[in-house]
Amino acid sequence: MTNPPIDQRITDTLEKNYMPYAMSVIISRAIPEIDGFKPSHRKLLYTMYKMGLLTGAKTKSANVVGQTMKLNPHGDAAIYETMVRLTTGNEALLHPFVDSKGNFGKHFSSYMAYAAPRYTEVKLDGICAELFGEIDKDTVDFVDNYDGTMQEPTMLPVTFPSVLVSPNQGIAVGMASNICSFNLTELCETTVQYLKNENCNLRETLPAPDFSTGGYVIVNAAEMDKIYETGRGSFRLRAKYVYDKQNNCIEIKEIPYTTKTEVIIDRVAELIKGNKIREITDIRDETDLSGLKITIDLKRGTDADKLMKKLYKMTSLEDSFSCNFNILINGSPRVMGVREILQQWTLFRMECIRRRIRFDIQNKSDKLHLLLGLKMILLDIDKAIRIVRETEADELVVPNLMEGFEIDRLQAEFVAEIKLRNLNKQYIIKRTAETDALADEIQNLKATLESEKAIKKLVIESLQKIAKKYGKERKTQIIAGEDVEPCTESDEVEDYNVKIFFTRDNYLKKISLVSLRSASEQKLKEDDVILTQFDASNRWDVLLFSNMQNVYKLRLCEVQDCKASALGEFLPNLLGLSAEERIVYAVPTDKYTGYMLFGFENGKIAKTEMASYATKLNRKKLQNAYGGASPLVSILFIEEDTEITLFSTSGKILTFPTAAIQPKSTRGTQGVQVMKMRKGHTLSAMQLTTEETAQYKSRNIPSGGYYPATEEETDDGQLSLF
Repeated sequence: MTNPPIDQRITDTLEKNYMPYAMSVIISRAIPEIDGFKPSHRKLLYTMYKMGLLTGAKTKSANVVGQTMKLNPHGDAAIYETMVRLTTGNEALLHPFVDSKGNFGKHFSSYMAYAAPRYTEVKLDGICAELFGEIDKDTVDFVDNYDGTMQEPTMLPVTFPSVLVSPNQGIAVGMASNICSFNLTELCETTVQYLKNENCNLRETLPAPDFSTGGYVIVNAAEMDKIYETGRGSFRLRAKYVYDKQNNCIEIKEIPYTTKTEVIIDRVAELIKGNKIREITDIRDETDLSGLKITIDLKRGTDADKLMKKLYKMTSLEDSFSCNFNILINGSPRVMGVREILQQWTLFRMECIRRRIRFDIQNKSDKLHLLLGLKMILLDIDKAIRIVRETEADELVVPNLMEGFEIDRLQAEFVAEIKLRNLNKQYIIKRTAETDALADEIQNLKATLESEKAIKKLVIESLQKIAKKYGKERKTQIIAGEDVEPCTESDEVEDYNVKIFFTRDNYLKKISLVSLRSASEQKLKEDDVILTQFDASNRWDVLLFSNMQNVYKLRLCEVQDCKASALGEFLPNLLGLSAEERIVYAVPTDKYTGYMLFGFENGKIAKTEMASYATKLNRKKLQNAYGGASPLVSILFIEEDTEITLFSTSGKILTFPTAAIQPKSTRGTQGVQVMKMRKGHTLSAMQLTTEETAQYKSRNIPSGGYYPATEEETDDGQLSLF
C-alpha cells in the first residue's frame, strides 16, 4: 500500500530545500571574501602552511590533496584543480601562491592538460608569508572543520589587498562574481594613497587592470571610472603581435586573458573556410617551453596591420572582460567599486592589526606578571629555597610560596618551575631587568591600539615593503581608447550592389548587378515562382520570417553570389530549419527603420517597429517574431505609414491607414482588431492599397468592411478615425 501524496506549497518547498542550498553556494563556495579567497583556496593554502611547505622542500601534489581533504570534503579532483590554478606553472595569476614543479597545463590553452598529482610537486610560494605571517596571533577567527576534528581560519590575515591582485570568477545561485587582477606595485601605492586621502584619484596610481597573459588593455576613461566606482562595467583586451617581414607571417605571443589559443585558431580557420578572410594561407600553434606562440602565414602583398584589424573584430584576439566585483562582506554579498573594496580591506586589515596588538599586549602582560613575581623572590632567595626544602608534600610548594611572598598562583608556579641551577641572584636580576622594557613595550602597544593614525601607519609601512619585495613590472600594456582605430565595415566586407530573389519553394538568390546585366531568364525549380525581389547592398541584412514565429537574420555578405542560371541557396539547409518550418516572407534592411505589419485570421493587425529586430548581439535567430494567438495570414514591410487593404473570406474588403495602429516594440504583440469577422469567416489577404481598393476606406475601425460594389456597411460602437 502506497502512502497518499502530500500537498505542499511550492514556495514552502523552495524555502525549506532550495534556499539553504543557494545560501551555502553563495557564502561557502562561489563568492570570494575580502581576503581574496574562496573557501576552497583558503583550505588548500592553510593545509600547505600547516604541512610546513612555506619554508620546507616541495612535496608531491597527491600528498597535499590528501591532507586538504581533512578540511575540504569535495573530492581529490576538485582540490587538485583548485591547486593547479594557483601554481606558477599554470600562469593564471600575476602572483602565484604555489611554487610548482611538473606539468600543470597552461591557463591560455584548453588542450594542454595538467599531469596527475602523483607526478607533480608543490610548495608555498614566498609571497604566502604575507598570508600567514600573523595567523598564529589571533588575527582571524577559527572554526571547526566539517567533522569537528580540526580548526581552520575563516579568513587569512593578508597584508596586501590580494582580492584585487588575483583574478577571481565565481557563479553562485542567482548571482556571480568576476574580479579582474591589478598590478601589485600599483595597487599597494594606490592603497597607501587611499589611506592618506580617501578622496584621492585612484586612476592616477592604478590606471588599469593587469593580467598574467599580457597583451593590451584598451582604456576608456568613462567606463574605467564607472568600474572603479560601481564595480560593474567592461573593458576590452587585445592580443599583441609582431610582423615577421622575412617570413611574411604574424606572430602572436600574448593574448587576452579571457580566451584560449584553440578558440582563436579554430575561429580563424572557420573564417578562412567561409571565404571571409582570404589573406591567410596557414595558422598554427607553435607554443613550446619558451611560451605561447600562434603563427599566421600570409599571402604575398598582405597588409598585416589591416588584417589584424579584421581579426581583432572577428575573433577573440580582441575580447572583453565584464567586471562584477561581488565580494562577501561579513557573510553578505556586496557589489563594490575599487574604492569601496579598498575601504573594506583597510577596515579588515586594521582590525587584524588591532587583534595582533591585543594578542601581543596579553602575552607581554602575562610575561610581565610572572617576572614581577620573580622580582619578589629577589628580596629573599634563601627564604624561597627554605620554603621549598621544608615543604613535605609536592602539592604544597605552590601554596607555601604564595603565602610566603604574597604572590598569586601563576607567579608561584613560574617560580616553582625554575631549575635549581638558576636560583642565583645573577639570573634573577637579569630576568627581572626585563620588566621595565616589557612595561614600556606594553605602554607603546596600548598607545598604538588607541591611535587609528598609528595603525594606518603600520599598514602603509607593510604595503611599501611588500611592493618593494614582490612588485613586478606591468604585463598588460595600456592603450587609450581614442588611440585605437576601429575596424570599419569597409575593412571587413566588400560593398557592391546586388539583386535578391526569394521564391515560394524557399530558395534565395544573390546576384551582383554586373552579373545580372548579362543574364538571361532566371532559373527556377519546376512550378516554383518568385515571391519577392529587391535591390540591396552586399553589406545589408535580410530578415527571413518563418511560419513558426521565428525570424532569421542573414547577412547578405555571408550568402554566396550566384548566377541567374543557378537555383541559389536552399534556405532550410542554410538556416537549419525543421521539417515543418518554411520561410514565408523576406525583407532587406540596413538601418532597421520602418514597420512590419502582421495580419492574422481573426482580423487583428500587429504593427511592430523594425528596430525591435536589430539586437545588439547580432543573433541569427529570434523567437516570437510575431504573435501566435491566431494563425498568420500575411506579412508586409512598410518604410512609413501608408494605407493597406484587407480581404476576408466572406468577400468583404477594408482599406484603412496604418497610422491608426500604434507601433509596438514588443515583437510578440497580438495586434489590434481592425476588421470584424463574421462567424465562420477569417481574414484571407493583406496588401498595399491600390486605386481599385482605395474606395473601400472606412472612417472607423474596427470595421466589418464592404462588399464590392455594395452600399457601405457600418457597425455601432466604432472608433472614429477622422
